[in-house]
Amino acid sequence: MNWDEVTLVIVASFGCVTLLLTQISEVLSKVPQIIRAWRQVRDELGGGTHPASRGHSAGVVNPGSLPVDRNGTGRAPGEPEAARDES
Repeated sequence: MNWDEVTLVIVASFGCVTLLLTQISEVLSKVPQIIRAWRQVRDELGGGTHPASRGHSAGVVNPGSLPVDRNGTGRAPGEPEAARDES
């Protein structure tokens, strides 16, 4: 083994270590986001009993409060008729 091979092994090993440390740092920087997202999913599925979820609405709409098109016009009740060009 000559000095060129030793130098090549040292440079390659430092490159691998640098790549490994960079990847670990990227994963660790995303851990808080993953934990927050997991807690939000768990709270939404569990009914929002977690204290940190107070004040955060999921925006759920009661299906009974949605407007229904009962007259067959394609519009919700009270919605103005759009000007259509039926030529």
